[in-house]
Amino acid sequence: MGIRQAEGGRSGCEAEAPALLSRTTTPFHVTAMRNVIPIVLIGSLLLPSLASPAVLAGQSVRQAGRSDRGMVASAHPLATEAGVRMLEMGGNAADAAVAAGFAIAIVEPTMNSIGGRNQILVRLPDGSYHGIDGTTQAPWDYDPATAPQASYGYAVIGIPGALAGLMKLHTDHGSLPIQTVMAPAIEYAEHGFRVLPADARRQAGGASQGLEFPGTAAAYYKSDGSPYRAGDLLRQPDYATTLRKIADGGRDVFYKGEIARAMAADFAANGSAVTLEALGDYVAEDARIVRGSYRGYDLIGMGVPAAGSLTIQALHIMENFDPESMSEAEWFAVTGQALAMAAPELRVLGTDTASARATSKEWARQRAAEVAAPNHPPAQVENPFSPLGPQGDAEGHTTHLSTADADGMFVSLTQTLGPSMGSKVVTPGLGFLYASTLGGYLSSISAGVRARSNISPLIVERDGEVVLVLGAAGGGMIPPAVVHAITRVVDFGMSLPEALAEPRVAFGRGGFTAETSPGIGWSASEIAEMRALGIEIVETPRSGAFGRVHGIQFDAETRSWIGAADPDWEGSARGPASAGR
Repeated sequence: MGIRQAEGGRSGCEAEAPALLSRTTTPFHVTAMRNVIPIVLIGSLLLPSLASPAVLAGQSVRQAGRSDRGMVASAHPLATEAGVRMLEMGGNAADAAVAAGFAIAIVEPTMNSIGGRNQILVRLPDGSYHGIDGTTQAPWDYDPATAPQASYGYAVIGIPGALAGLMKLHTDHGSLPIQTVMAPAIEYAEHGFRVLPADARRQAGGASQGLEFPGTAAAYYKSDGSPYRAGDLLRQPDYATTLRKIADGGRDVFYKGEIARAMAADFAANGSAVTLEALGDYVAEDARIVRGSYRGYDLIGMGVPAAGSLTIQALHIMENFDPESMSEAEWFAVTGQALAMAAPELRVLGTDTASARATSKEWARQRAAEVAAPNHPPAQVENPFSPLGPQGDAEGHTTHLSTADADGMFVSLTQTLGPSMGSKVVTPGLGFLYASTLGGYLSSISAGVRARSNISPLIVERDGEVVLVLGAAGGGMIPPAVVHAITRVVDFGMSLPEALAEPRVAFGRGGFTAETSPGIGWSASEIAEMRALGIEIVETPRSGAFGRVHGIQFDAETRSWIGAADPDWEGSARGPASAGR
């Protein structure tokens, strides 16, 4: 396989950090990067002790890390720090994920919230898998035909699921007291944290809508209505109070008690379809596990409303082709086509039979006949599904985190509000945003239905040993980001940090899109190779447009974990200090 030698490297996160990984690095050898830890300066952030606010200046944030005692990778350094603290206190991967999940809801508030939704994949030390579906849901008496339609506001709010998902993860698999696990998030909210550049831009972008709602204006904008700028200290005392009540009263205070009553009163006064009864009926459900394989590696994901079947199907289609027989650009043109073919599955999946078809190797072989590849003209086959609309989101929504502990527990957790800042609504006095779900945001959702999404937590094993713990943010670009990371590691022999530094191809707005950001993207000659296969490619030079992976890789030689934060974002990866240090 031809490997390009383009100049430069990924430009780093949205904070315009320095380059993290050079694309001139030899990609085939994992050992080439084993002792390289990318470091990026993010704003004026300092990872604080729990007793003081995050207010001091100057902190180098590792976007890759190594430890033999566990690992946390997330989209914000303070969330990573919260998870690592749990591991250092003797907690397990579930404790770390819950701590990071609550913390990321505070420090990356435009991307996720306890009023949003999540999907959580857990692998226990005994090798068993469990899924948690904390997806937002339409009330059982919801009528989409008569419900008001809107793009934001109270009409789009569904029943929140993220809080129930996090609490179920802790109840089912955690080991530390919930008060201990939630302490970092409460401290960040109470004492404040420095707003990172990308989140500051998103808050500013949502101001025209967010300022329509008094609770949102009080929680996320200054007293004069201006947005917080990068480096400003954001305190969220109402959010801290809400979290303390949850830590003391459990999930019921949110769904049936004091917080539920405050939400229901606000919803009733402003035309939301969500009632106190609907909140009380909500439960985070056990999710269906879906499986596949790719070149001898086992793939474990989650079924609908998550997109695990979609991600697995794309890899199954790709398995019918040999990347060594074509150039790198041609291979990723094949990858993009496989993803486009798998994308419509999200709309039609539902039954176990449909899931079995979607993840079958025979179905993938049939779909592979339609792929345009070198010396492989596509067969003219009638597509059984209508094309799915353009995927992706210009704001690059959602967040993802991955955790591992030294005893063999792993968690892949994706959490979202939908679009940036979700519904744009905060109930006065509660502090958190609600996700967009109803009112036409996710097409027409019937009564009691949970919102389907491209969320795709995934774990890769080989011979019963975990190799990768993955997931991504970025709307419709989530499956492409996960698939690219897997093929880069499996087919190219890269380490995960190297894999995340490489450009991607996906099916998005306007058709097939290829990353062409200066210094990190595909070259003009590589784009020409893709187009020579008869594929129209839209060049996309925007950083962060192709999803952001925050994952973990196991290094079997050293028996340690490598954490990687996507260099297109502001996250970090770190584990506890290794044994003997």
